[in-house]
Amino acid sequence: MAKKIAIIGGGNLGTAIAEGLLKSKFCKASDITVTKRKIETLEGLKEKGVKITSENAEAVRNCQLVILAVKPYQVSDVLNSFKTALTEKHILVSVVTGVLIADISEIIEKKIPIFRAMPNTAISIQQSMTCISYTNAQADEIDLVEKIFSTLGKAVVIDEKLMEAATILGACGTAYAMRFIRASIQGGIEIGFDVATANLIVEQTVKGAAELLLQKRTHPEQEIDKVTTPKGCTIAGLNEMEHQGFSSSLIKGISVSYNKIAKN
Repeated sequence: MAKKIAIIGGGNLGTAIAEGLLKSKFCKASDITVTKRKIETLEGLKEKGVKITSENAEAVRNCQLVILAVKPYQVSDVLNSFKTALTEKHILVSVVTGVLIADISEIIEKKIPIFRAMPNTAISIQQSMTCISYTNAQADEIDLVEKIFSTLGKAVVIDEKLMEAATILGACGTAYAMRFIRASIQGGIEIGFDVATANLIVEQTVKGAAELLLQKRTHPEQEIDKVTTPKGCTIAGLNEMEHQGFSSSLIKGISVSYNKIAKN
């Protein structure tokens, strides 16, 4: 039997998860409960059949899988609001940035399966890259959580010690990709395209490049070789980008971002 899901926190991320589960038909709307203090902001979900409440403990008691989607500073208070409702039947999944599994375990004081998941903003269109770690979980429970986030994009299980690195590569990485896209659009305008056309060409080209790698499972250099001819314009452009520090600046930026999050 499909498990009922409580999403504790009806903000942007919590509602995006609920919407993604509905769109993918992972479960019925009536199997999802979303909580928020101001429930009137969740009318759209309510109209689709999702259960809405301001009572966290009530939601947890009526569900088996609990997704914690609140701000980091709210974690302690929110967990304490429903921890007495948690039993051995529950699976707890946190999508809260920077909060360790050990921190959650210390607050709830119960040995239940606890997952930590790091999605990115593309979860709103079911194209997230979500990294998952866990403790006290059985194979079927791991499979269930993976399936949930796989309906919202791609999912991979990693060691929790890599979660900060996952944040940089998978979450901050969205911003890095956007900056590349923006620069490419600016270049397109410089060589003659209007803004709208440059946007379309660059966005679809980047999407196609990513899909090539995802579907064919090839290395980027293999695909680069296919469009790089001797004395051609592609190799000329690539070499100039490397002379200007393209790859090294990107790698350095990732490293600096990681050092920043690792020190905080």
